[in-house]
Amino acid sequence: VRLQTQPKPQPGQPPLYSGTFDCFRKTLVGEGVRGLYRGMAAPIIGVTPMFAVCFFGFGLGKRLQQRKPDDILTYPQLFAAGMLSGVFTTVIMAPGERIKCLLQIQAATGETKYSGSLDCAKQLYREAGIRGVYKGTVLTLMRDVPASGMYFMTYEWLKNTLTPEGKSVSDLSVPRILFAGGLAGIFNWAVAIPPDVLKSRFQTAPPGKYPNGFRDVLRELIREEGVASLYKGFTAVMIRAFPANAACFLGFEVAMKFLNWIAPGL
Repeated sequence: VRLQTQPKPQPGQPPLYSGTFDCFRKTLVGEGVRGLYRGMAAPIIGVTPMFAVCFFGFGLGKRLQQRKPDDILTYPQLFAAGMLSGVFTTVIMAPGERIKCLLQIQAATGETKYSGSLDCAKQLYREAGIRGVYKGTVLTLMRDVPASGMYFMTYEWLKNTLTPEGKSVSDLSVPRILFAGGLAGIFNWAVAIPPDVLKSRFQTAPPGKYPNGFRDVLRELIREEGVASLYKGFTAVMIRAFPANAACFLGFEVAMKFLNWIAPGL
């Protein structure tokens, strides 16, 4: 978020952050380890229901396209099911993303307007009502719908590819699940980064700066910084994507096996 929202430097001046590792170093030196976890409370509160709704949406998307429960879906159908999960998660994700972005950038601006996630939510609601809390929802949808489609389709494709001949997908080993989940996360973010950059800019902008929404953000970015600016933060995102999503899918597979063991007929 800090890389995505840093202001364009004045002529002859270096950028605030020259890259991912420079941003990491300056954050650590200026704010300590806590600075690396700025805005963490909002995502933590939302992560459990978000992933529950995410996997529920994917399962529902699959069922809506199956005539019989054992029908095998094509990869485009899996992509469509994943897109539905992105619609479901946006309701939970949008406010958390807005709060997280505002808290992460305020240290760089030198202004401490919000004391924490709850204070940020209260101030946003007081200033602009529920619309202030949900600012950037359309851009969150634009990010999560296609990215979630890619996420789940890639995971299912990799699971099938990594399953030895004659074996069941459900018997896939832990290292292979981790690899499939991690790579799915990378494919997910390869699609999600451009709208994520637009979303971060829009959600952290002063009120009224972009009256036409993401179109104004896109025009400004392309005009001032070029197409490459849509991939700001690419390295940071990819460093996070593999381990985070590997762990996510492993957790899901373990949870499903546990639930099928304690309640096989549910």
